Amino acid sequence: MRRIPGAAVLALVALCGCAHPRPAPAAPPPPAPAARASLAADDEALLEDLSRRSFRFFWDEADPRTGLVRDRGRADGSPHDEAHRDVGSIAATGFGLSGLCIAAERGWLPRARAMERARGTLRFLDRGLYQSHGWFHHFVDVRTGRRVWNSEVSSIDTALLLGGVLTVGQCFRDDDDVPRLARAIYERVDFAWMLAGEPLLLSHGWKPESGFLKGRWDHYCELMILYLLGIGSPTHPLSAASWHAWARPVMTFAGYTFVSGPDPLFVHQYSHAWVDFRDWTETGPAGVDWWRNSADATRAHKAFCLSLAKEFPGYGDDVWGITASDSPRGYVAWGGPPRHETIDGTVVPCAAAGSLMLAPDVTVPAMREMRRRFGDRVYGIYGFADAFNPTTGWVDPDVIGIDLGITLLSAENLRSGRVWEWFMQNEDVVRALRAAGLARRRSTAATLRWW
Repeated sequence: MRRIPGAAVLALVALCGCAHPRPAPAAPPPPAPAARASLAADDEALLEDLSRRSFRFFWDEADPRTGLVRDRGRADGSPHDEAHRDVGSIAATGFGLSGLCIAAERGWLPRARAMERARGTLRFLDRGLYQSHGWFHHFVDVRTGRRVWNSEVSSIDTALLLGGVLTVGQCFRDDDDVPRLARAIYERVDFAWMLAGEPLLLSHGWKPESGFLKGRWDHYCELMILYLLGIGSPTHPLSAASWHAWARPVMTFAGYTFVSGPDPLFVHQYSHAWVDFRDWTETGPAGVDWWRNSADATRAHKAFCLSLAKEFPGYGDDVWGITASDSPRGYVAWGGPPRHETIDGTVVPCAAAGSLMLAPDVTVPAMREMRRRFGDRVYGIYGFADAFNPTTGWVDPDVIGIDLGITLLSAENLRSGRVWEWFMQNEDVVRALRAAGLARRRSTAATLRWW
């Protein structure tokens, strides 16, 4: 997954001028997230179309033999340039495995065909793809599985791959091989090895040339699924104390106070794609409601984008969203609050789409308006282009697998909750939540469901 490594995080903090983000001017406390009983028929149709197009990327852009999914593709479906056309992403492959379950459930593919693709992918992950202590390289050749771009053996990207592995293991548990292979791939991952000599905090990864990366998963970001998988591991577990070892910086913007670092919005989405935090909250006086935290972060992000509308008039009430994406100058890990200095008015559709499951009252209208206003200029065979600038007219010619993946899974969790249902059937995950000090809420669970 593309992410901000530790050094870049510090650089971003420096750009903000302070180690702890300054609060915005006081504002009235925001209302609690509004529960939704159902989607309007036209919104349901829009999300069906967007989801089906997003899934098409994972079908078209996966190698049929290995199942590995390309990191990116052209928005019009044409072949990419030679430097990118065979580069796969293990994180995108994790999203794609989960997408096979959605496609089978919704009838976009015959169930047997989806199961066959899942089985073939797991077989290649089990025996055909290089791994070190169970961890996989970030970027690989989709045809051969060989490492590309000198990429690291990545802890977080392996975790996102495992999200898909464990999802298909439950969705296709009637298959003779899929559950067994899913279990074997998970149990092989040596979480203790990735501690790299530290007692509690995992390394970002490892390279055969230089050893472990210096960066640690030491502050709140997309790390929750990584630590839960480690704590729940039946073979190489982390201490439950690892959950509380990472820092939880608090930021306030437009009346919303939430745990967050100076990272793009995707850090509030990726763990929620698989882990159903709606019914769980940390115990104790300092416990965090991670569901509410990410919903508030989404609403604060919308307010942040609107605060830039005078400078970038393309931003509006239903046209907003900045998260790590392509730009006219290349890939940028931008977002806010706080403001990243390179923001230029670009809109990244997956910023809002990735939070469909968290704050549908503000994100569904954004999907509707971007589709209506900009039409086929930004909406193609794989759904929305990765990014576009409504002020300058620039439209990214590419789509990116992990951005389509969070769009697909978030939309499905809003519509049916099925990805959550499949993933949470893994008892190791539930056991990890309890070990980490989270407890099921009893009196408010029903109000947190959208259907």
